[in-house]
Amino acid sequence: TSSNLRVHFKNTRETAQAIKGMHIRKATKYLKDVTLQKQCVPFRRYNGGVGRCAQAKQWGWTQGRWPKKSAEFLLHMLKNAESNAELKGLDVDSLVIEHIQVNKAPKMRRRTYRAHGRINPYMSSPCHIEMILTEKEQIVPKPEEEVAQKKKISQKKLKKQKLMARE
Repeated sequence: TSSNLRVHFKNTRETAQAIKGMHIRKATKYLKDVTLQKQCVPFRRYNGGVGRCAQAKQWGWTQGRWPKKSAEFLLHMLKNAESNAELKGLDVDSLVIEHIQVNKAPKMRRRTYRAHGRINPYMSSPCHIEMILTEKEQIVPKPEEEVAQKKKISQKKLKKQKLMARE
C-alpha cells in the first residue's frame, strides 16, 4: 500500500485496472511500454474528452492515453512488492497481481487568480494505492481415467425410479 501519492487519481485508476490480473513480468513490461508510448492505457470510466488511439484496439476499446506518471508510480510499487515477496521466500516468477485498488486521498489546495480580483481553488487529486500479489499455482493436467460417463436422466424418469424403489 502507498498513501497520499501526488499522482492523478483518475489516471492511476485506469492504469491499475489495465494491469489487474497480469503476471508481474508482463505488467512491468506493459508499464514500461506505456511510458515509452508503445502501448496505451484504455480509459473506460474516466474518459470524458479522452482522445481515441489505435493502440486501444488491443483492449477492445477506442479511447486511450499514456499516463506516464501513474505508470512510473505503479512500476515503483511493483518493484517494491517483488522485493517484499523475495524476502518472504516466494517464487518471484510466478507472482500475479491478484488485487489492486486505487482510492481518492484528501485533496490538496492551491489557488488560482481570476479576472476582476477573484480567486478560485486549484485542487490536486492524490490517491492511495493498494496491491496484493499472489503466487499462481501451476496448472496440473488431470489424469485421464477410463470412467464411464453417467447418463443424464430427466427429472420425470428420476421421480419414476424413486417411486418404483419405494414400492
